[in-house]
Formats: sequence, C-alpha cells, structure tokens
Amino acid sequence: MTPVRGNAAARGALEAALASGTLHHAWLLAGPEGVGKASFAREVAVRLLADHACADEMTAQQVAAGSHPRLRVLERLPKDPEKPEQGQRRNISVDQVRGLQTLLARTVEPGERRVIVIDSADDLEAPAANALLKNLEEPPAGAVFLLVSHAPGRLLPTIRSRCRVLRFAALDDADMAAALRAATPDASEADLAAMLRAGAGAPGRALRFAGLDLAAIEADLESLAEKGDPDNSVRSRLAKAMAAKTAQPRFAAFVERVPSFIAAHAASRSGERLRSALDAYAAAREAGGAALRLSQDAGTATFELATIVTRLAR
Repeated sequence: MTPVRGNAAARGALEAALASGTLHHAWLLAGPEGVGKASFAREVAVRLLADHACADEMTAQQVAAGSHPRLRVLERLPKDPEKPEQGQRRNISVDQVRGLQTLLARTVEPGERRVIVIDSADDLEAPAANALLKNLEEPPAGAVFLLVSHAPGRLLPTIRSRCRVLRFAALDDADMAAALRAATPDASEADLAAMLRAGAGAPGRALRFAGLDLAAIEADLESLAEKGDPDNSVRSRLAKAMAAKTAQPRFAAFVERVPSFIAAHAASRSGERLRSALDAYAAAREAGGAALRLSQDAGTATFELATIVTRLAR
C-alpha cells in the first residue's frame, strides 16, 4: 500500500488513542474525496490486525487483498461481477451490512481485533445505515469500525454521534508532489505538474489522470482559454483524437477536467469576467454529465466542451 501523506493532526490523534490502550470502537474519517482517508483506514487495519511486528508485512498483504479473516471492507459492488466495466451499484446494500454478523459473532481471543472498513459510509442505503447503527450502539468486543466519509453531514446524526471524528484536509503542494512521484515514478515532470493542478490537494483525484498525457490536454485547454479558437483547429484536433475507440479513458479524463479547469480560472476573476467563467463552469458540468450519462459521441462532446472553454478567452 502507498504510504499516506499529510494530515499529521489526524494521524497523531489516532496514534495517541492507540498508545493510550483505550481505542474507541468507531472512527469517522471525514474530509474531501481523494485525500487518503481510505488508504489511512487500511493502514490502521494493518496496525490493529498484526499480531506482532514481524507479522506486519503479511498482514499488509492480506489487508490489501481484502483476505484477512478478521477484516471486512464494505464498498459498492460491481453491477455485474463478470463485467466490472459496467460500473458499480449505486449503494452499499443492507445485505452487505448484515453479512458482517459472521465476523462479529465470532469468538475472539482477549486483545484480538476485528476491523470493519466502510468505504464510503456516504454510499450506505437507508436500511444499511440503520443496520450498521445497531452494531455501533452495541459493538462486539474487539470490533473497530472505520467509516470513510466525503460528506459526513449526510450521515445519520446517530451514526456520527457514536463515532470519534478524524478530519482530513487537502494536501499541500509538497505532500501532493511527493505522493504523485511515489505513485507514478515514470511520469514526466510536465504530467506531474498537470496532475498536481488537477488534483487540487487530492492525490486520489489526481491519479485518475495518470498515464493519460494530461499535460497535453492542459496545454490545449490553456490555449483555448487564452486565445479562443478562431479557426476551429484546436477543437477539431481534440475532437478527432477523443473520438478514437482507444481514447475512451482519455475522453473521460477530459470531461472530468474541463469543469475544474474553468473553476481554477474563475478564482482569479471578478466582475463580468467572473460571471462569464461561472456560467461556463455550469455549462461544462451539464454538458459533461450529459455526455457520460447518455453515452454521447465522444468527438461531438469534446468539441462542445472545448467551445465552452473558449468563453474564457479575453
């Protein structure tokens, strides 16, 4: 597992709890998506499940594979296990939460831990959240729940009240750069810089662009934002490139990046230029969402999104 960087306060709070010998049974890891909360939860799981120091490596391998007998990770399942490319289900189901009873009902030795990671608790359907609440209200001996949440305000107040909160924030540029270099050692400096900008303090978000030549996409977006595209040359070239059958991941990255690119430009504007940028941001969000939701032609959608970016030009 890639070491988690940044958020020293959250790490220190949990280290202190571990050192005290009175670890709370439920922790809410709250903060923006992509800043390392789920990776941190798995690091903690290794600490809690390793029987002694020399077992750390084997335990880490089991946690990474989700195969440790005293660990359960609840996350959204594939719509079709045989066709993972079709995406994941909308929610974590109540049956998944009820399935925890096999682990929680098991007799454990004194001091032995059982760890449940929920990634993310925001994805629990209503019956699943209520079923989880029962376990949080009457936790079995040695059970530790680690709830990842990108929007804790959406969780049941009764779930939040039974958890101790660890707050995570966006990483600074130094920690971001270190995390990206560690995860993508072969990336060029230009791509690392582009991923750093796109990630906005969230390595998980930035790494979605790894290997997709984000630097070239950024260069075209900057050209469109600065000069427009009076002869359609940039937009036509982008549309042709994104329409290729092998370009689907790059097209998805382009669709994701355009709104945040516009938002970054809006941050430095005021008055009418700010209003124009905000309108462009809303239009890009709508157009990009429709393109993916309706499986629109990639070339046409790319041209439309690139046209929206030209609204930023002076």
